[in-house]
Amino acid sequence: MSSLKDLSDEQLADLAGRVTGLYETFKQRGLNLNMARGKPAPEQLDLVEGLLDLPGRGRHEASDGTDCRNYGGLQGLSEARALLSRLVGASPDNTIVAGNASLALMHDNVVYSLLKGTPDSRRPWIREEAVKFLCPVPGYDRHFAITEAYGIQMIAVAMGDDGPDMDHVEQLVANDPGIKGIWCVPKYSNPTGAVYSDEVVERLARMQTAAPDFRIFWDNAYAIHHLTGERIEIANLIDACERAGHANRPLAFASTSKVTFPGGGLAVFASSAENIKWYLALAGKRSIGPDKVNQLRHLAALPDESSLHALMDRHREIIAPKFDAVHEAFDRLLTEPAVATWTKPKGGYFISLDAPAGCARRAIELAKDAGVTMTPAGAAFPYGKDPNDRNIRVAPTFPSIDEVEQAAEGIAYSVLVAAVEQEKRSRATA
Repeated sequence: MSSLKDLSDEQLADLAGRVTGLYETFKQRGLNLNMARGKPAPEQLDLVEGLLDLPGRGRHEASDGTDCRNYGGLQGLSEARALLSRLVGASPDNTIVAGNASLALMHDNVVYSLLKGTPDSRRPWIREEAVKFLCPVPGYDRHFAITEAYGIQMIAVAMGDDGPDMDHVEQLVANDPGIKGIWCVPKYSNPTGAVYSDEVVERLARMQTAAPDFRIFWDNAYAIHHLTGERIEIANLIDACERAGHANRPLAFASTSKVTFPGGGLAVFASSAENIKWYLALAGKRSIGPDKVNQLRHLAALPDESSLHALMDRHREIIAPKFDAVHEAFDRLLTEPAVATWTKPKGGYFISLDAPAGCARRAIELAKDAGVTMTPAGAAFPYGKDPNDRNIRVAPTFPSIDEVEQAAEGIAYSVLVAAVEQEKRSRATA
């Protein structure tokens, strides 16, 4: 396998002509494709269209007789907690089932900690000299948006195939009491698809932190979102932290946003008994209770864990071929010469593509000009700044398979043109 640097000037010029021609031909199609956000496709939403008819007239009582049409029940229905607590490996008693957005629960945990402090805090975080979060990169842009919005300093740490660089993480948290948290997407991480190893989970649980109120924001958004027949399981962080004497450290989140309706699903928050009590006391000031009718609706459609997995198998049948289409295009167009690397995740909603350093912004610009909208370059990094300008997040789930095939080609042509342009500039200035 050769690289651009292995080519002679004549070979590079020939390649430049060919890829420019391919790109211009693609551009002339006049397409309008969107590969920017990880949204379920309409066909996936159709899988649960029956939710709109549930729970049905007269079916408004929970198992304990609660009239779900009325106020109350801030922690969520007990049967909903019994089912969805399994997504985060918690006990139902220490789980909250709330509205449709787990991101809102993460946001509230950050804001409550800033304004009130956690059960382990000496004072509210906002009164600290500095508040910092560790951000494994590439990572989830909406996590970073929360911390940036509230003036929390973000420190990037490298992500590997098995989780963040724990040597770096342990060094940072041991010496800086201003580091209050870390963002984690532990299974099929956004955007790389990384899966945290048991060793990483144990080290996160055991590590010594200078801040007594350090928190792990454990966003297990893709807990059951498999792309293969293998249902990968990860170690239980909540149990590991309790064994290590840090029961209050993990804050675990999940949702049904990509299981049922993103705009009408259920969100989950689980932690220690002390943290749950703390959260409910504060959340009770802004809400009298969640949409319990929606919880009944979900329980009627998905009464047990086997029904959840059966539904996710149908999701996989729809989206896995789209990932395959992206891999096929990249394998065909970006391997000889080797211009980029990309992940082949076993679950989740994204593919992470690394172009040559200095090329991502230009490649995304070229893709947009050719009718393919991408997430902005740098989005997977704190403050939107990729120091190497190389990472591109690809979201294949929403478009049709035909659109994905075309978009993947357009992205590959754009990366090729950007890489060849840069190599030619490099040789011209050498």
